[in-house]
Amino acid sequence: MSLCLARTTGDSIRPSAWRLYGVAIFVACAAGCGGSDNVDHGHSRNDDADETMVTQGNRLRDEKSPYLLQHAGNPVDWHPWGEEAFARANELDRPIFLSVGYATCHWCHVMEEESFEDSAVADLLNAHFVAIKVDREERPDIDEIYMNVCQMMTGSGGWPLTVIMAPDGRPFFAGTYIPKEPRYGRMGLLDLLNLIEEKWRTERASLSELGERVTSALRQAGAGSDGVIPSLGTLEAAVLTMRSQYDARFGGYGGAPKFPMPHRLTAMIRWVHRTGDATVLGQLEHSLRAMRWGGIYDQLGYGFHRYSTDPQWLVPHFEKMLYDNAGLAITYTEMYQLTGNDEWRAVAEEIFTYVLRDMTSPDGAFYSAEDADSEGEEGTFYVWEPDGFDQPLGPDRGNLARRFWGVTATGNFEGGRAILHQVMSPDVLAEAVNRPVDEVRRDIDDARRRLFELRQQREHPLKDDKVLMSWNGFMIASLAKASQAFDQPRYADAAAQAARFVLKTLRDDRGRLLRRYRDGSAGIPAFSEDYAYLVWGLIELYEATFDARYLQEALALNDEMLRLFWDDADGGLHFTGIDSEELLVRPKEYGDGAMPSANSVAALNLLRLGRMTGNTGLEARADAMLRSFGSRFAQSPTNYMQAWWALDFAHGPSYEIVLAADNPDAIHSDIAQAIRSRYLPRKVLMARFGDNPPVAKLAPYLAAMKPVNGQPTVYVCRNYQCELPVTSTDALNRLLAEQAPTRLP
Repeated sequence: MSLCLARTTGDSIRPSAWRLYGVAIFVACAAGCGGSDNVDHGHSRNDDADETMVTQGNRLRDEKSPYLLQHAGNPVDWHPWGEEAFARANELDRPIFLSVGYATCHWCHVMEEESFEDSAVADLLNAHFVAIKVDREERPDIDEIYMNVCQMMTGSGGWPLTVIMAPDGRPFFAGTYIPKEPRYGRMGLLDLLNLIEEKWRTERASLSELGERVTSALRQAGAGSDGVIPSLGTLEAAVLTMRSQYDARFGGYGGAPKFPMPHRLTAMIRWVHRTGDATVLGQLEHSLRAMRWGGIYDQLGYGFHRYSTDPQWLVPHFEKMLYDNAGLAITYTEMYQLTGNDEWRAVAEEIFTYVLRDMTSPDGAFYSAEDADSEGEEGTFYVWEPDGFDQPLGPDRGNLARRFWGVTATGNFEGGRAILHQVMSPDVLAEAVNRPVDEVRRDIDDARRRLFELRQQREHPLKDDKVLMSWNGFMIASLAKASQAFDQPRYADAAAQAARFVLKTLRDDRGRLLRRYRDGSAGIPAFSEDYAYLVWGLIELYEATFDARYLQEALALNDEMLRLFWDDADGGLHFTGIDSEELLVRPKEYGDGAMPSANSVAALNLLRLGRMTGNTGLEARADAMLRSFGSRFAQSPTNYMQAWWALDFAHGPSYEIVLAADNPDAIHSDIAQAIRSRYLPRKVLMARFGDNPPVAKLAPYLAAMKPVNGQPTVYVCRNYQCELPVTSTDALNRLLAEQAPTRLP
């Protein structure tokens, strides 16, 4: 495996001529020069080598990023991204060696231990390059640009990301993990650095030409589309593609490495709701159950690992990311709303158990990730010796647990160890052991608790404890949606606490949002995805609580987002703001990667805020944004499936639902929960309590919607045309069933 984390490609332009040209400089030497005896690995060849050597740490010591701090003791003279590094490269006339990764990345650790802690590699880098280290989670703008470069030049991408470029930022080499020495036909880093140092001295014009062509391709990739809103037929095309990739044996879509891809799953849930497609529903049920039962899921502590290295969801890449768990909690929550199956609700609530227990700061904000490694090895925290159950559980219960979690004498992981994965339901296990199912469930729950407590005594993986705005917005949205679906106010309370923290703490003295908080310090101007995700979370939090402050804040931040990031020429949002530093290009992200793109999320936000307030100007912006996607959908529809949420809403029918009551106690009424519990993906929900001045100012149309006979009353409107108000849950359910069925036959 060469990638720490595979990246779902979007619509990056990757012309084959440029890709071949980009690697041609190095292909011949990869075969003929790699490992040759005449390459000097051990010392530098510049007279000023001593001046650049750093033996006691480097320039990363004062950074806040856990990833950068991991490299602060390397012999490589790392610079953080900034003017100083580029000025130094210009002054010394050296290429820049850019390395991008993140704190919980396994292969980033491998490359550090293999190369960046090695004196021979450090000598070469310090003598002939200016080395820059970037945390992709802090600076997704830089990662976005140079990951696109990697995809253009090589056809794929991942982390660690390795880019070599001129002092003006124009790249001429890109790759991912590079071993120190040649391996399996791949050039080693030592050979590569020597080769590039030679080319920089002898073939500078060729490298400059390549850098210019790559930069030109990047600019073309951000050009406007055809300006046509995709049709529902585009959605169907994506479904047909996904159906063709379905793994009928193990569930999920595609082969190994296999990713859950929650934004694709939720798009398909919307398709099932719209069409009643029983085939897709069956695929989703199989896939969601296989994921929950698989080794990709932490069977003891809950929460999903990053991805599965095999097709059957058994052996995961063990890191846990906040955004994966936010997206998957939404997936299981919506599947519960669609089907009414408590199995899916249970999974979502388990994910929240993990997040609120292990990934929540004392201030209520959410941490970023947990590493795959502990004790210097991937997965050690999570795996078990096959005979490790008898002592804590006793022979009988230990044997029951082994049968339930598929633990055999030979194990299923390196060194004969076992990754726990559920192989049968408690009902089937109870039948197999001829015991009452309630007893079996109780014993399995007790075994899970005991094993979890025992595991807690192990050395824990690194926790990346930085707080990122967009990731927190995602989890706020996830918790608030679940609070509505499950009628669980504690989830809304957790979401509200996180929202209060980021709104207060992650802002500069002008009120502009910041991206990162860690160790008492907030910094880095927020990107469009930070605004889009936080606005999403605040919209969901308003619908969960009917607290007008969240809607007010969502509208204000949405306006600020449009001011800072809107593309007046082609529509849509740039990744960086008008007040951000000038980079090689101004990136504009449409395709969904590990997280859905800012444009995908913001498009639905605009539609919802427009309907909630009656502001048609916001809907016009949403229209322009969807037009900016244009033909990209048709070219590769599965890469834009989060934008389905907005397309599905835009094509309608959509519903505006208003709860009117004399006092806010109606938030807890049966009739309010009858709305929240249903799967209504194309609805907005507003509330008017008494005179309710805050909401009345935001949505003037609410003035006409009053409670009938003092009872909590619901107005259901379809595209602004309203039915007669209803005051009973039965009448509401009949009305919603007529207009927006949520149960399949």
